[in-house]
Amino acid sequence: MKELTRIQYISSGKSLTEQEKNIKTALDAGVSWVQLRWKNFSSYKELLKLASLTKDLCKSYKSTYIINDHIDLAKDLDSDGVHLGLKDESVFQARLTLGTEKIIGGTANSYPDILQRNREGCNYIGLGPLRFTTNKENLSPILGLEGYQNMTSILREDRIKSVPIFAIGGVNKNDIPALIEADIYGVAISSSINNHPSSISIMKNYYEESTQNSR
Repeated sequence: MKELTRIQYISSGKSLTEQEKNIKTALDAGVSWVQLRWKNFSSYKELLKLASLTKDLCKSYKSTYIINDHIDLAKDLDSDGVHLGLKDESVFQARLTLGTEKIIGGTANSYPDILQRNREGCNYIGLGPLRFTTNKENLSPILGLEGYQNMTSILREDRIKSVPIFAIGGVNKNDIPALIEADIYGVAISSSINNHPSSISIMKNYYEESTQNSR
């Protein structure tokens, strides 16, 4: 299984062209992990085309590539894994289909969700939303920084060692120091990278500094 780097880019864009443009911009800026997320595609053929283009891009940039929702597509393209929402197919089915060496991520919105995802055997958890975001319909209750702090505090109190947790939903570069302080492993970001691709280097510096300080 590939390494879980600290910054994951979640693709966005209404059209295939916009999606491809944003993904390439993120990779050019230094992203090393892309999650292809395209909810409103017009046809499966179009989704397959974008998924194949993204695989080629990630391969050329030596970046990790996972697909949101579509387990069979992840298998057919031999992507590095899949990310599943709470209402998507099960982690068990994904593991059965993809095998033990692929990354399987799972969404969580609450402390019970975190416990569920750990029991299911996810490789990482996308916990959120941090704040309001227009990138996702039917948004779950907003956690805020305090919500992350509370959940990781409860994990410590309950002596539960969780898989890596990534903050998701309206995250920007300025949130990272507080998220590191709250023991959140990494971030999954979309709009902030689309709008400010140069912020990738700042985010990486935060994580490099935190690693050095923890030695």
